[in-house]
This record gives sequence, C-alpha cells and structure tokens, in this order.
Amino acid sequence: MTDETDPTSRRYTRRGVLALGGAAGAAGLAGCSATPSDGGTGSDGENGDATPTLTVATYESFIDAPSVSPGEWVKTEFESRVDAELEWATPDNEVNYYVERATSGAPIDADLYVGLTTEDLVRVDETVDDDLFAAAGEVDGADTVRDGLRFDPFDRAVPFDTGYVSLVYDGTETTAPETFAGLLEDGHTGDLIAQNPGGSATGRAFLLHTVSRFGDGEAIEGDDGDADYDYLDYWAELQANDVRVLGSWEDAYSAWSGDEAPMVVSYSTDQVFADMEDANLEEHQIRFLNDQAYATPEGMAVFADADEPDLAREFMSFLLEPDVQGEIAERNVAFPATDAAELPDGYADLAKTPAEAVTFNYDELQGSLDGWISEWERQFAGN
Repeated sequence: MTDETDPTSRRYTRRGVLALGGAAGAAGLAGCSATPSDGGTGSDGENGDATPTLTVATYESFIDAPSVSPGEWVKTEFESRVDAELEWATPDNEVNYYVERATSGAPIDADLYVGLTTEDLVRVDETVDDDLFAAAGEVDGADTVRDGLRFDPFDRAVPFDTGYVSLVYDGTETTAPETFAGLLEDGHTGDLIAQNPGGSATGRAFLLHTVSRFGDGEAIEGDDGDADYDYLDYWAELQANDVRVLGSWEDAYSAWSGDEAPMVVSYSTDQVFADMEDANLEEHQIRFLNDQAYATPEGMAVFADADEPDLAREFMSFLLEPDVQGEIAERNVAFPATDAAELPDGYADLAKTPAEAVTFNYDELQGSLDGWISEWERQFAGN
C-alpha cells in the first residue's frame, strides 16, 4: 500500500477549507463547546478513581431526541458490560467542532465520534492537514457490516447504521408523485418542505439525489458542451413551484407535523416512529421518487489523539453486537448495519427500502461537494 492510501502514514491532500454549506454551515465554529453531557471527570477522575472514562462525541439527537434516541440505553448497557464510564459530548456544530480544533492546533477532547457520513470525511480530509481519525484497527464484528455500507476508502469509519432519504407524506391530504418531475406539477404547488443542504444532512442527501438524477451541468464525453438541464435547473423549477426550505430536519418535520404542507423530505423508516407513537400510518406514507432513495450510512471512528483508543474500539465492537444493533436501529429509527441485528417482529414491514439505493462515494464527492452546495446556495438565495 502506498503512502497515498495508507491512513497510518500518508497525509490527505489539502484543497482548501471545504465550506460545507457556506456561511450558514460554518458559522460559529470557533465559539462552540463540546462540554460532556454528563460531566465526566476524565480517565482517572479528580480523586484518582481507576475507572477509565470514554468520551464519545455524537450529534445531539442520538442522545436527546424529542421522541426516541439510543443514547441513554447505550450508556447504561455499555457501563453494565465494561468497567468504564461513558460520557457523551454533543458540540453544537458536530464534526465541524473537531475540524475547527484540529486546524487551530487545539487538543481533541473526545475519544471517538459516532455519526460520521461520507460527506463528513470528505470535509475533514480536505480541511485538516494531519489525520483527525485513526485507522479502525481490530474491531470485533466489523466483518459483519454489509459491504455496500462501507464508505471510507481508508478504513477509519466503521458503519453502525444506515437510512434512506425519501418523501414522507400525509396520505389523508395528498398522494405524493411517483417521480421527481411530478413534484413540479401544478397540483403539488406548495406541497413540499425540504431542508437547507448547507446545514442539514437530510437536506444534503436530497440535494445529492437531485445531482445524481440530473447531473451538475458538466460536459460529458461525447458532448459538445454542458448539459441542457441539471440539478440547478430542477431546483429553480422546485422554487417556482413554491418548495419551502427550512434550516434543519427538525424544523422541516415539525412544520410538516403541524400541517403546514402535506409532504416533507425525511426518512423511509418514518412509520417505525409513527408506530411507536400510535399514529395513523396513513398520515405517514413513504414515497421513493423514481423508485430510488439516497442512502445515508453512518459510521464511527477513533480520534487519532484519543486518550482511550483501546476502550474506544471496545465500544465500537459493542455497537456491532446483534442485540445492540437492533436497539440502535429501533431507537434511532434507522436500519442496522449488520444482517445479524435482532429486530422486533414487524420492523421490516414498517422500515421501507427502495428498489434502488443511490449514493455518491468518497472519490465522487471529493472536490465536488463544496461546489454543488455553494452553487445551490447562490441560486436559491438569488431567486
């Protein structure tokens, strides 16, 4: 393996800061805080306690969603199996917080991150000169992860769950169109709520699905010029049909739940959540446009400067155990990363899968993601 592909020896090419989401996505990085959510005292504690402390960074809804979340259960279960204390860190800017600390030379105050996406790794590798994450190394259960979910070409991030971004619609109010083109019809004017791809992973996935579907206007082999129609043209037509774009998934889903529009960009596991809440499933219908959905696997990786790297890998192994995989999938309203997950009866009937999963891999996003989002932001703001 050459230095260009060996994560233990090579340095990633710096292409300048990848402003994922431009000013909206990058604002406030320097001022954010990653104070642990349960006040851990570090590996030895203030009074010399020998019990090690593992600091796990993640996004806030993983531990504190308004409905369900895996965090509390994961902490309790891990501490019952391992002689260690688990503390969560949920910085406001998620991975961006650690990117900012790395580029400013500040220490990384966590042992691993749970919730990495392909886009996150591209942003990290194009922004940070040194390695932010270490190679995964020996993680029990890593060989049980489905091959199609692996998204890190340098074997740092190990997937622990996945999802599909789709339309969720209230079937008592409308019937969602079957195609992207159908969203542009007069009958669906003002019907869709989406998210800003600069600050929302859900919105970013939907934007990338439109890039995959319509292209980015670049000439392809055999063409004399740019494509006649691309994702920006499609979004211009969505705007003309009064699509509403809000800042986050939570904002969009809350607006949809409040009957502000009958369709929202969300996840194909929505009926899992609806069933937990004893909601009317007819009001939580799933539509895969053109029989496709954008796949969003999430991974976990050890920070290169972790204080407890061995314990971090033990935690990664724990998350891949069959019973834990099932609990995380159900509580995070997602799909497990392994086929051995223990899921409740009927889960497969509620968690919908598309005929075709769409995604961009690491190499396809590198050098392109920033431009796609920036161009969308300029056009959307200009219109």
